[in-house]
Order: sequence, then C-alpha cells, then structure tokens
Amino acid sequence: MFEAKLPNASLLKKIVDAIKDLVNDAPFDCTENSMSLQAMDASHVALVALKLDNGLFDMYRCDRTINIGISVANLIRALKCANNDDSCMIRYNDDEGDTVLFTFVDEKRDRSQDVTVKLMDIDSEQLGIPDQKYSAVIEMPSSEFQKTCRDLAMFSDSIVINASKGGVTFKSHGDTGGSTLVYNSSSSADEDDSGKIFFNVKEDVNVTFSIKYLNHFAKAASLSNRVRLSICNDVPIAVEYNIEDNGYLRFYLAPKIDDDQNID
Repeated sequence: MFEAKLPNASLLKKIVDAIKDLVNDAPFDCTENSMSLQAMDASHVALVALKLDNGLFDMYRCDRTINIGISVANLIRALKCANNDDSCMIRYNDDEGDTVLFTFVDEKRDRSQDVTVKLMDIDSEQLGIPDQKYSAVIEMPSSEFQKTCRDLAMFSDSIVINASKGGVTFKSHGDTGGSTLVYNSSSSADEDDSGKIFFNVKEDVNVTFSIKYLNHFAKAASLSNRVRLSICNDVPIAVEYNIEDNGYLRFYLAPKIDDDQNID
C-alpha cells in the first residue's frame, strides 16, 4: 500500500511542467522515506532526477518499495482536474489492479474529485549517478538563469559558460550577432541577499551546452527561488533546484563537442 498527501497540488503541477518536455514516461520509485524518479530524455542527452522526501507530505505511507510507472501525458490530464490549492492524495494498492488514484480536495468548497490513471510497465533502471567533484559551482536566482537562457537563445543554439576565480561568463554567438553576460567576483553580496549570484571556482572551466535543453531546465524556476549550476570541463552540467528543503529536482546535460575544427 502506498499513500501520500501533498498539501497543494500546485507542487506536483510545477514538477510535471518542468519535466514534460524531456520525459514521456515517469517511473516513480517509492520507498518508506521518499518518492523519486530518474529518466532520460528521448535522445539520451539529458537526465532528470527528482526526489521528494516524506517531509514534503502531510501524510506518507509506503509499506514496501514499489514502482509506479505513469505516462506524463496522462499525469498532466489528471492534474488539470485539480485547482492549485487543492490537496492531492496519491494512492496505490497492488491488490486492486493497475491504476493509481489521485484525490483532489478543495476544503473551502467542500469538494473532492477522484481521478484514476492507468499504470505503465516502464523498462527503467537507476543509473547510479556518481559523486562528482565539480571545478565550479554557481548559485543564482532562478529567474536570472531563466532570463539568461532565454536571451542567449536568440543568437545561437549553444551557450558557452566560462568560470574563473575572477568571474563567470555566459555567452552565445551566431550568424546574426551575439551576447555576453559577465558576473565579476565583486558581485558577491550579503548572505541574505537572494537576488545576487555567488560562485566558487576551484579550477577554470570552459564548457559548451545546448541552449535548448538549458531552457527546458529553466522551466523549473517556479519550484525554487535559487538554482545551483555545477560544472567541470568535459563533464555533464548539474542544474539543481531545491524543493522546500525536503527534496530536489536535478537535471544533467552532457557538454557539446565543438566539431568546427573538423570542418573544411
């Protein structure tokens, strides 16, 4: 038996909205401590890793480790039935068939709605993401990261991130022009100033990524005011949003390889 109640359906809506362009089928792994998901995009370039600790839920019960495979499209249909402020109860009983039950309750209107979603057999396995010591970690407002990705996408399909002890640079250049955004080391701020960018650079980094994927990742801005970018040469970037100090949504993206030098 698995039961978990979120105080607001809006949290699950934000999560699904952040991953829907990358993940078609969502294999949720449920344990006594957390509800998690790992999934690759169709091109196997990006990885999505979600963890929701039981502290996020008003009520959480998981008698044994189970896997709940759901089509993201079907999950979106179910969540459209919920108001943002509705509580969201998720129930699955392996003795009662191959569906998961969502119950949305609007206490103000004394209204509840049950929605059943057909489960899927999703062939997936935990990839066991190795611990990586990154050369540079950048923390910035989620809205700033979202704007940076959106602005630089107008000039190229790639974004170059350069980090050194003196500053961090985001740039894109194409046939019609380009844009460069620079954060200097003097950009540091008081600890309680959430509008600033902070970075810790141990070694210089110069990496290139697909701007399309970073724009997808930036859609998770509604989950957290801050985003952490962890980068290292020749290693996938990790883009992390904390979820109310009781979970996270992380994206991993392999760097692009510059083949221009091989083109005559």
